[in-house]
Amino acid sequence: MVALTVTTVSSREFNQDTGRAKIAARSGPVFITDRGRPAHVLLTFEDYQRLTGGQENIIDLIGLSPDEADIEFEVSPQRDLARPADLS
Repeated sequence: MVALTVTTVSSREFNQDTGRAKIAARSGPVFITDRGRPAHVLLTFEDYQRLTGGQENIIDLIGLSPDEADIEFEVSPQRDLARPADLS
């Protein structure tokens, strides 16, 4: 098993040098922090596909075959839910 290198950069560092973050992502995830807290993760596309199992769309995610994907979807009209406030 290959050990991943985890890199952490601040949002400011990321904005100033995205190239460095992209290079670091080749070795493992890059955590991008906002005010010291992890906020985003930068991954290579290959790592992302590996994590998601290569599923790219909602049809893949819910496991339908291409034949089953041609489903009619009926949306009922939205009723007006707004009512005046009762201030009594």
